[in-house]
Amino acid sequence: MTPDNRITAQSNQDQGIVPSGSAFPCSTEPRLEVSHLSKSFKNQGKSLLVLQDINLQLLQSEFVSIVGTSGCGKSTLLNIIAGLEKPTSGEIKVDSEVVIGPGPDRGMVFQNYTLYPWLTVAENIGFGLSLHKIPSSEQKQRINYFLEVVGLTRFAKAYPKQLSGGMKQRVAIARALANKPSVLLMDEPFGALDAQTKEQMQLFLLDLWEKTKTTILMITHDIEEAVFLSQQIYVMSSQPGQIQCQIPVTLPQKRNLDLKLTPLFIEIKRQVLHALRSQ
Repeated sequence: MTPDNRITAQSNQDQGIVPSGSAFPCSTEPRLEVSHLSKSFKNQGKSLLVLQDINLQLLQSEFVSIVGTSGCGKSTLLNIIAGLEKPTSGEIKVDSEVVIGPGPDRGMVFQNYTLYPWLTVAENIGFGLSLHKIPSSEQKQRINYFLEVVGLTRFAKAYPKQLSGGMKQRVAIARALANKPSVLLMDEPFGALDAQTKEQMQLFLLDLWEKTKTTILMITHDIEEAVFLSQQIYVMSSQPGQIQCQIPVTLPQKRNLDLKLTPLFIEIKRQVLHALRSQ
C-alpha cells in the first residue's frame, strides 16, 4: 500500500467505512482469505457472471458478516468458501491452505435445520466425529463439552422432533463446532425463527463465540443482526455480486439487547443501510 493509499484508507476508516480492496496492517496471518474470486453460471448457452473479483479476509477469532440484497450472490459465495461449489477464477485459503473442496476446517450451519431425525441430540453432535474416526473417549468428551456449552446437557437423549426451533439450531451449531473447524460458516442461521427467539439466539451466539473464540463468517438479510453480532460487515452489491465496502463495527465486545437502542448502534446501522441504498 502506498503512503497516499494509507492516508485515504485511514480517512475512510475514521468515517466508519472502508472501501473494497483496502487493507489495514495486522500482525497475524488471515484465518480465511478470499482473493479475486469470480463465479459464472451457464444460462441458455450464455455465461452469467454472478460474483466478480471478491476479496475479503477474516483474522483469527473474528466475527464477520456479509449483507446484501436478495440475489447478490451471498449464498453462492458462502457455498464456494465451504467447498460445495467451485469458483470460476480466484482462490480461497484457510490457514494459508488453498481450498479445493469441503473439509473439516470449515463448519457449516444452514438456515433450515439439518439434523438427522433418527439420531439423538448427542448423536447428532457427534456425527462428524465418528466419520473422522476420532477415538471414542475423545468423542464422548467433545460431545459432553458442547452439550454443556450450548445448554442442552439434559436433552442429550432427546430427538429433534422434541426440540424447539432455537434448540435445534443450537444442536446444529454444536455439531459444526465439535469438529473444531478453523472457520464457522453460517447461512442465515436464525432466519426461520420468530423475532423473540432470534434475539435470544443472537445472545447465545455471542456468548458461544466468546467461549470458543471461533472465527465466524455469517451471511444475513437482517442488518440489525449483522451490526449486533459482528466486528466487521462487508456490504455486497449485485448484478454481479461485488464487495462494495467494509464497515467496522466499533461497539463494545460485551453486548446486550439494550445496545440496539444506543446512538452508536443506530449510526452503524445507518451506514450499512446507506451503503445498500446507494447501489
